[in-house]
Amino acid sequence: MKRLLFLTGAPGVGKTTVLLKTVEKLKMRGCRVGGMISREVRSGGERVGFELLDVMSGNRGWLARVDGKEGTRVGKYRVSLEDVDGVGVEAVLDAVEGADVVVIDEVGPMELCSERFRVAVERAVESWRIVVGVVHWKARDKLIDEVKRREDAEIVEVTSENREGLPRILFDKVVEALQKV
Repeated sequence: MKRLLFLTGAPGVGKTTVLLKTVEKLKMRGCRVGGMISREVRSGGERVGFELLDVMSGNRGWLARVDGKEGTRVGKYRVSLEDVDGVGVEAVLDAVEGADVVVIDEVGPMELCSERFRVAVERAVESWRIVVGVVHWKARDKLIDEVKRREDAEIVEVTSENREGLPRILFDKVVEALQKV
């Protein structure tokens, strides 16, 4: 049984959208879903950063922004470690403690600037919870490589051809996994 379901794919292909639709289906079924979602933020047609959303509490923060004054630089963005740790990490840890399904969007270069985030992902992966997430498609990192090699993990590539049907497929896989844990 695959308990860890991670999406990957090219930027802009719809990974987060697939994940959000899957979360909605799970919530409609009565599943307790928690964790974090990263969404791009645009202003005047330009991407200015990425927002973090705690799926259970609704708390929000910045993952990274172009006008950030502090934090590790990743491309043109500065990562807000304070919000990654305060919103993202807490959302994942709360989900490990009290949700049926842990959502992690995404395990990528910006999020991995936080050592606390790494630990939270490891804790989620090692827990008995079902984890549905996104892994950056090109990032090379020990944690990402370890997750991809696990026997209980499945990596699904999102493409323009399969993205419409993936929320239902993921939903079915999660429901099946929940019946076995």
